[in-house]
Amino acid sequence: MPVFTSPDKQYQGYIFDCDGTLANSMPVHYRAWAQATGEYGGQIPEDLFYELGGVPTREIVKILNEKYGTNIDPETVATRKEAIYIESIGSIQPIPEVAAFARRVAAFARVAVASGGYLPVVTRTLAAIGFKDFFAAIVTSEQVKRGKPSPDLFLEAAARLGVAPRDCLVLEDSVAGFQAATAAGMEYAVVGRPQT
Repeated sequence: MPVFTSPDKQYQGYIFDCDGTLANSMPVHYRAWAQATGEYGGQIPEDLFYELGGVPTREIVKILNEKYGTNIDPETVATRKEAIYIESIGSIQPIPEVAAFARRVAAFARVAVASGGYLPVVTRTLAAIGFKDFFAAIVTSEQVKRGKPSPDLFLEAAARLGVAPRDCLVLEDSVAGFQAATAAGMEYAVVGRPQT
């Protein structure tokens, strides 16, 4: 089964998630999460990590605390996790089918990134996979009131593109992202997990 199949319909705006959609970065994120939580006495099983795809970093720590009865500081663990991730950022590759699609649609439509990550990390990831300065807008979790599964990221991206939500397609790999796209009144295309 292909990771991504290009839709037949054309849209005025295309909004891409970053991690797990444009960038094959989820395994690197998981290793960073496992190390950071472990350093502070917490844990994050791999299946749970993938279930929480798209959820903002600090929220994931809160969920882990509730699930495992820990009391690790969300800010401390989030900062440490991002530092570990950045150390490995050079090893991240684009997801070829999605990267090619982004370059193709940018010729006739407006393109943006909407990510549950932090802006400095997302911009470095995009640079690592060859998309530095490519997108007309980059919206990240600290720029909106609510992260995925709320629609805020996608609505803000559409606003910055100057495209009505109904005329946007979201490309996503997570359930939270699909829910956010639906809540924003946008259609979405599913990006599957690449086989490693």
